[in-house]
Amino acid sequence: MQNYLSAPFEMFSAAASFMSKYFESTPKLSRAAFMQARAARDYWNGIFKYSSAFMGPSENALSAFMNAEKEKLIERSPAENLEDYSALFALNVRLACASMTGSLRAMSKYYYDKLGEAFSACLDTLKDGDGLSDFASRLEETLRVVVHEYPRAIDAIEPEYGFHLDSGGYVKVAETERFYLYQVLPQQKEVSPRNKPILIIPPYVLGANILAFLPGEQRSYVHCYANQGVPTYIRLVKDIRTTPAVQIMTGEDDALDTRFFCRQLVNKHGKQVTLNGFCQGGYQALTALLAGELDDLVDALITCVTPVDGSRSKSLIDYMESLPKRFRDPRYSYKKLPNGNEVVDSRILSWVYKLRKLETESPIASFHRDIDMIEPTRGQRARISKTAAGINHWITYDQQDLPIAICRMSYDSYTIPIDEEGTLPVTLFGRKLNLKRLEEKKIPWLICIADDDDLVDKQASLAALDYIDAEVSIFPKGHAALATSWSIPTSACAPHLRYRLPNPVPSERDKVYRGPVCFQIDLDEMDALEPTGAPGPTCGATSLDRTAITQGTILLAPIPGYESRAEDAVEEKQATADVAEKECQTVEKPEQNLLQEGGAEKKPKKYRKPRSSKKTAPPKSELH
Repeated sequence: MQNYLSAPFEMFSAAASFMSKYFESTPKLSRAAFMQARAARDYWNGIFKYSSAFMGPSENALSAFMNAEKEKLIERSPAENLEDYSALFALNVRLACASMTGSLRAMSKYYYDKLGEAFSACLDTLKDGDGLSDFASRLEETLRVVVHEYPRAIDAIEPEYGFHLDSGGYVKVAETERFYLYQVLPQQKEVSPRNKPILIIPPYVLGANILAFLPGEQRSYVHCYANQGVPTYIRLVKDIRTTPAVQIMTGEDDALDTRFFCRQLVNKHGKQVTLNGFCQGGYQALTALLAGELDDLVDALITCVTPVDGSRSKSLIDYMESLPKRFRDPRYSYKKLPNGNEVVDSRILSWVYKLRKLETESPIASFHRDIDMIEPTRGQRARISKTAAGINHWITYDQQDLPIAICRMSYDSYTIPIDEEGTLPVTLFGRKLNLKRLEEKKIPWLICIADDDDLVDKQASLAALDYIDAEVSIFPKGHAALATSWSIPTSACAPHLRYRLPNPVPSERDKVYRGPVCFQIDLDEMDALEPTGAPGPTCGATSLDRTAITQGTILLAPIPGYESRAEDAVEEKQATADVAEKECQTVEKPEQNLLQEGGAEKKPKKYRKPRSSKKTAPPKSELH
C-alpha cells in the first residue's frame, strides 16, 4: 500500500523537479531561440540568394531565344509551332520536377539530421548542460559563414588565384591579334633546366586561370612543369569583349596562331614542341595537328579531360536528345555585342550543363552541399578552405564568351560521332581530319582522364583508342582535380610522378600511370640521348630506352627533389574534400621583344580582365 500511496507524491516531486530545471534553463532556451531565429533568417536568405544566382542567365537566355524564334516562327506552320512548343513545355515540366525532387531530398536530409541533433541537445540542456545553445550556435555560425562570409571569401581569393601577369613570374614572349604567349617561370630558385618546350592550350569557356589555381599554395598545373625545369609556355586568349579578332575567330585562325607560337619556340629552344591541351583546348590542339599545320613543329601531344568525341558523353547527349529538334541550335545561345558582332554567351552554356543534372545541381541542392562542406564538427569553428574559395571563384568569374565558329566545332563534335575510318566531324582548311595521321607521323599521345568526371565522360576522352594506340593515365576524382588537388607536388598522383591509383579495382591494382609532366620529362630525356645510349636521370626511371618512353613502361621509382612534409599531407587531405564542380593575320613584334628573357610588362595586367588597347594595323606576317 505504501508504494501506491507514495506514487502521487513521487510524480508530483518529479514534475516539480522538471519544472524547476525548466525555469532554470529558461535563459539558455531563450538564448538558443534567438540564435535559431537568426539561423532561420540566414537559411532562407541563402535559399533565395542561391536561387537568384542560378536564374541569373535566364534573362540572357530569354533574349537569345526570342531573337532565334523571330526567324523560326515564320518559317514553320502553326501546327509545327504548336507541336514544338508543346514538347518544349513538357521538357520544362520534367526539369522542374527533377529540380523539385533534388531540392526536397537535400532539404529532408538536412532537416532530419538537424532534428536528431536538436533533440539530443534539448535533453542535454534539461540535464543542466548547455547543449541546445551549443547546437544553435553551431547552426547560426555555419549559415552565417555560408550565406555572408563565403561570398566574400570567394572575392578575397582573387589576389592568390590564377594568372597575375604583373607578378614577375611570367614573361611575355609573343602575341597575335587573338592570343598572347607567356612563359611560366619556375617558383623554385634552384631548378635544373631542360630543353624540350611545352605549349599549354587552355579551354575557351572555362578560361586559363584554373591551370594556375593557387600558385602560392603549390596548386598550379602550369608550375608543375616549370618547377621541374621544363620550358613552359601558355597561350592566353585576349578579351573577347574588346577584341574583334577574337569575336570572329575561326578554327583556322586558332591553328595558324598556334603554328606561329610553335615556330617561335622551336627557333628559341632548337627542339620541337609538346602540345598540352586542357579540356576544349585539347580538341583545338588535336585538330591543328591533324590538319598538318604543325608538322615539323610539334612532335608530342597531351590531352587532359578532352572530349575527343563528345557524342559519347551520355548525360549531355541524353539532355540534348530530350530537346525538340527545333531547339537543338547554337543560335539559342548567341548574344550581340555593342559593335554588332555575335558571340556565344558563356553563361547560357554553363546553364545547359547544370540543367542536365538538376537533381544535384539545383540551387537548393547546391546550397545544402555548401552547408555540408563548411559545417564544423563539435569543438571546431566553420572554416572556408582556399580550395573551395578558389574553385567557386573560377566557376563564378572565369566563364568566357565563345567565338561562334569555335563553338560550332565543339557543337559538331558533340552531335556527330567520329566515323568508322577515324575521321572527325569537323574540317580545317577544307581538309578532313583523321586520327590515324598521328600514327603516320609517329606522334606519341598521352590521354589524361578523370575517374569521376561528370563534365566529360571517359568514353568521350578515350574515343581515339578505337582507331589508334595512345597512352592513358587515369586520375582520381573530378574534371578539374588534375589542376587543383593533384597539382600539389607531394600529392599521391602528382603530374611529375609515376603512380598507382588509390583503391583501384583488382584489374588495375598493378597498373602504373605516368603523369603529364613525367611524360614530358621522359620525352626530353629521349631527345637528350647520346649516341652511346647513356641517359641522364629521368622521372624516377633507372633505365631508359625509346620504346619504354613512348609506351610508358618505365618502372616506378621515387622522384628526387620533393620530400613529403606533414603540413603538405594535411593540406592534401583538406584538398581532397569534394567540392562542387564544375577554348590569320599575325601581329609580329620585333625580334628582341618576341624572345625577351626577363621581366614583365610595366603596366599591371591581370589576365582575367586585360586592358584594351588602341587598334593598330598589323604588319604583314610570314604566315600570310
